[in-house]
Amino acid sequence: MHTSRRLAALGSGVFARSDARKQAYRDRSPTTGSLGLIDLSLGSSDLQPPSGVLCAMRDAIPAPSSSAYCLQAATAPFREAVADWCQRRFGVTVDPEHEVQLLVGSQEGTAHLPLAVLNPGDPALLLDPCYPSHRGGLLLADADVIPLRLQAAHGWRPPLKELSASVWDRLKLFVFGYPHNPTACVGDQELLDQIMHLGERHKVVIAHDNPYVDLALEGQAPSLLHSPGWREWGVEFFSLSKGWCLGGFRLAFAVGASPLIAALRQVKAVVDFNQSLALQQAAITALRDFADWPATLRETYRQRRDRVLAGFAMRSWSVPKPDMALYLWVPCPEAAAAHGWKDERCAAELLQRSGVALTPGSGFGQGGEGWLRMALVRPSSELEAAVSRLADAVDALA
Repeated sequence: MHTSRRLAALGSGVFARSDARKQAYRDRSPTTGSLGLIDLSLGSSDLQPPSGVLCAMRDAIPAPSSSAYCLQAATAPFREAVADWCQRRFGVTVDPEHEVQLLVGSQEGTAHLPLAVLNPGDPALLLDPCYPSHRGGLLLADADVIPLRLQAAHGWRPPLKELSASVWDRLKLFVFGYPHNPTACVGDQELLDQIMHLGERHKVVIAHDNPYVDLALEGQAPSLLHSPGWREWGVEFFSLSKGWCLGGFRLAFAVGASPLIAALRQVKAVVDFNQSLALQQAAITALRDFADWPATLRETYRQRRDRVLAGFAMRSWSVPKPDMALYLWVPCPEAAAAHGWKDERCAAELLQRSGVALTPGSGFGQGGEGWLRMALVRPSSELEAAVSRLADAVDALA
């Protein structure tokens, strides 16, 4: 069957490949006596949402409107809650009608935005490595994708000085995000201010993906809403998946320049409807009554991070200390390189030999080659067991 060039360019996706390997391991485990799977490949938290948020959802489900299609006008209460949250969280006044858009996850927003603002062949910049939907959205829009390679030696910060004024003049869109997934680097406000200034100066749409804004363990996470110029050329994506542990409910929103929100809204109008009003009521409750909930998660993630790092250190596996919650960015062990394994093969072999699922860094771009992403999404005891299993598997290789 004929399929599009876009589909070929997208490939299978790192999470789809990992999912297939995990299922194969589960299917084989009962017959081989293998260790049970410890899945640390997804940033899907094991921590629970606020009970009040789930109760608000439960109470709203029986209403007939909750099972009806939801068009844009019905999202007004949600957008007003977002505007209130922006005022409290950032001290920024936002127009809920023209500067806020409900999303089915920030991943959907970053994937749809290029369709709204780019013509085929338009140059667009992204970080390498980056979250897969950043690249995927650009490929679906037939953009001319320009990767900006990040380096560990430079703290995974974008080398903006490598981009000449003529390159900025050509660009139409820059998609990025700090705190940064997958490297777990928080970034800072000065960096966002610099990028937003360049976008405003060269008339480039600046799209900042910020689902981890409340999950910095060190320093202060930046926000594009604090950067002058966002009302003209900027849009920022936020999510309830990480901070409120609502990933499976797919609740997120964009805040940005009115023309960009209008363009994104136009694409969405022909692609999907909005989430159930019951889900929106849960999100409203989270933003208004549990705005401080993400801060309560940080100590749990800090303890997990520190105990896992200590476990790696005891096994002589040097892993950088991350600035943000949820992830460790783990260098592939030397024993894997000695076998000629790149990071994807390394992740596959470690899964088979230890039962621990990690995400290969190259799934986030060529700049992630040689790294593995570990999600701290299980209790500390399981995470420490995972480290022990992984280290045992590496020692057996050596």
